[in-house]
Order: sequence, then structure tokens, then C-alpha cells
Amino acid sequence: MNQFSYDLAIAYRVYPKMSAHPPPIFAEDKFKLAELCAKSFKQSLGGLRVKLWVLLNNCPPEYENLFTQLWPAADLTLVRYSNVSGSTTLHEQLRLLMEQTDAEIVYLAEDDYFYLPGQFPLAVDFLRQNPDADFATPYDSPDLHQTDLHDCIDETRLLGEKRWRSSVSTTHTFLARRSALIECRDLCDRLFQAFSKGVSPDLAMFMALTKKRVFNPIKFVLWLPVHRFWAGSIFLAWLYGWRQILFGRRFTLWTPDPSIATHMDRELQAPGIDWCREFAARMEAGSAGSPATTKLAGRA
Repeated sequence: MNQFSYDLAIAYRVYPKMSAHPPPIFAEDKFKLAELCAKSFKQSLGGLRVKLWVLLNNCPPEYENLFTQLWPAADLTLVRYSNVSGSTTLHEQLRLLMEQTDAEIVYLAEDDYFYLPGQFPLAVDFLRQNPDADFATPYDSPDLHQTDLHDCIDETRLLGEKRWRSSVSTTHTFLARRSALIECRDLCDRLFQAFSKGVSPDLAMFMALTKKRVFNPIKFVLWLPVHRFWAGSIFLAWLYGWRQILFGRRFTLWTPDPSIATHMDRELQAPGIDWCREFAARMEAGSAGSPATTKLAGRA
């Protein structure tokens, strides 16, 4: 018998300032971008029973109103912060999702991802049907298809309309088993502390957990002059995660193809999907803005 009252527990980070990477739409209006993404996420969840924590970092009242209008009060908790660092809200995501007992499958979410309607349950189903899968992402980054970092031997599995690929890493937006998060808590804490010093920990964290790319000194030497972030992430993985790499078990991370969502970065949209058409369809359904006056990337 399932002991959990929800299918999914989510900690959703929201920050009212724009990222350094321009989005393909609403590049001058973070609230409209966040609204479009939040409404697409709600539509993507389908019939999943969801418990949601929204971590609001120095957000004006309209951000709170957005989520209170979208979610029933019984399923929603708003957590307010006063202009804290990104590492603080990352720590809080982990803490909330590890301490909650509403769902075994959890999701660490950011406010700049757009989702396809009704597709998020596919990611939850993948974890449910593959007990050896620890982490999954809804985002098929173009890097997985284009870069040497991800050009390594992967396992693939088919489920429904998706081909799932075991991956080296992903962004800070991912699903996990609560039990897996608890296992790797110490490693995440150490790397998130490094994040507070200006170090981006996502690639290093997943390298240490999946143990991909960390045993190849030749790649480290080749990447050092031209891909310093990749080489630096190998160094950080060993610096903060050597115990996990040498003595911990190998965790698995899985990515869907085609994608379920896209990062709202103009240069890093998930391949194989006409995202401009998807944005327009979402807005025509009454999500945000006016398709007649809004300019989409490539459709000026």
C-alpha cells in the first residue's frame, strides 16, 4: 500500500530578476516569463497529486498571487526570503524535500522552465517503473547532442513515447527519489557551500554521483585549455566528492528524448520541438500576454 499522500513533492525557486542568459520571450519582463512558465508547469502536471513549496526570494506580491491562484491552499506552502543568496534557496530546496513525508518522488524546480502540456507524468512514471533510476530531468539539453562532455557510452530505455538516456549531468532542475537525495545530502551541502563562493556546482555534483567523466585524466588535460568549466568541474567533483567517487555507489540520471520541458535560455532550448509555436499556443490558451503583440525569438 502506498504510504504517501501525493505523487510528487516540489520545491519551486522563484527570483524576480532575470538570469544573465536572455530568454526567447519576455526578455524584459521577468514576471510575465515566470507566469508563462508556472502556468505551463501546472498544465503539464496532468492528474498528478502534487504538494508544492514555492521559495520566493525577495518577490513582490504578484508572484505570491500567481501561485495562490494556480494551486489549492491545502497543497501549497509559500516560503518567503529577503534577498538571500542562490545557495541558500538551493539548501532550502534540499532540506524541504528531504524532510517532507508527502511523496517519495520529488522535484527541484526553477522559475525559468517551460513545459509541454500533460507530459510531466511521463517523468514520474519513468522513476516509478525503473527502481534503479535515482534522478531524472524533464529537460533534454542540446549539449547532450552536441558536446564532447556528453559524448560517452550511455544506456537507453524506452517508455511510452520517450527514449530515456543515462546522462552525465543536468541543471539544478531535476526529479529525484527522496531516498536518493538523503543519501547524497553531504555531497550536495558541500557543493552548495562552494556555490555561495561563486562556483557553479551542478556539473561537479552529478559527475561525482554518476561517476561519469571523473576517471579520465586525458579528458581533463584536453579540456583544461578550451573547456575550463568542464575541467574545473572534474576538479571540484574530486575536491568535494572524492569519498562518493571512490566509495559511494553509482547513482543514475536519466534524460528524455524528445524533451518534456525547455530551459528558457535563447541559446539552449531543447532540440526537436518548435518552442515558439508552443509558447504561442500557451498564450492563446490565456496564460499570459497577447500573441498578436508579443515577439517570439525568430519571429520578430
